[in-house]
Amino acid sequence: MTDPTEVLTPGATIGILGGGQLGRMLSVAAARLGFSTHIYEPGAEPPAGQVAHRVTTAPYDDEKALTAFAHSVDVITYEFENIPTAALDLLEAHRPIRPGRRALAVSQDRLHEKTFLAELGLQTAPFAGVDTAADLSAALAEIGTPSILKTRRFGYDGKGQARLGTPDEADRALADMAGAPAILEGFVDFSAEISVIATRGLTGEVAAFDPGENMHDSGILHTTTIPARLSTAQRTDAILLAGRILNALDYVGTLGVELFVTPEGLLVNEIAPRVHNSGHWTQNGCTICQFEQHIRAIAGWPLGDGSRHSDIQMENLIGDDILRVPDLAKDPAIAIHLYGKAEARPGRKMGHINRRLGPKS
Repeated sequence: MTDPTEVLTPGATIGILGGGQLGRMLSVAAARLGFSTHIYEPGAEPPAGQVAHRVTTAPYDDEKALTAFAHSVDVITYEFENIPTAALDLLEAHRPIRPGRRALAVSQDRLHEKTFLAELGLQTAPFAGVDTAADLSAALAEIGTPSILKTRRFGYDGKGQARLGTPDEADRALADMAGAPAILEGFVDFSAEISVIATRGLTGEVAAFDPGENMHDSGILHTTTIPARLSTAQRTDAILLAGRILNALDYVGTLGVELFVTPEGLLVNEIAPRVHNSGHWTQNGCTICQFEQHIRAIAGWPLGDGSRHSDIQMENLIGDDILRVPDLAKDPAIAIHLYGKAEARPGRKMGHINRRLGPKS
């Protein structure tokens, strides 16, 4: 077992579970700091494989492949949350996993996540666990409508969700869950959704990027604009709130925290124990981006200066948006980041752009 306090030096290898675009951008950041990356991904030809030093293509129940992967790396991180527990148990017996297991356990289950946040004294939407029709009836009596029923696990980008405008839609919403454990959340009257991307190092230091303001289209993040339209007090509260979550989880690495801005204050929507789509703007708005901060943290390095030098708008390129790239490339204010995905499909993130709006305001 590698010493969990060991500081990695250039030449070490970082193992990444998952080979999507986040793994790809983590690999690029790691390479800039002199590290190699080894991707573990069940799917063939993942985007991260185009830039990583090595790729293992195997399912998460292949104990032989997992063991060989663990022995080939110095530390393990991940680009998505839904990694089977048995695989993590095996890997952790050989190498440290950063961020740690508690962050995964909390974020993999929406009910556990909301309960954790409430126990920290943070505000969330009203919520209740739902396993049966009787549970849903009781939850609707308490929370009311409009509300939204979500699967407790595996949902993302608007998937695994059913909106309820009236209690009469309960049967249809429950059927949409296909028997999966669920959570009912009340709708929140909010003026904006913002994200804070923050990082905690191996020795407990915390650094946060400026909050960004998010806009969604069909449940998928469309743009993140920095600076967000916040008061100085709201901006400070958002960053301090993210720090509380990081410390409570004894976290090592970069975390995304999505918040609703409401008349009653900031409400936590969800947390993501990884680099986050709404933090991509840092690649061109800061000297040290969210991906480098994550690599620095899990390697035991000091965190970099995450201060912003520019106003930026990040825009996701979804599906056929990839066809806009030749025209986007003509704009000197735009930096293009493509993910190397061969096929454009509706709802699929193909890349993103960072548009410089001007110097930091």
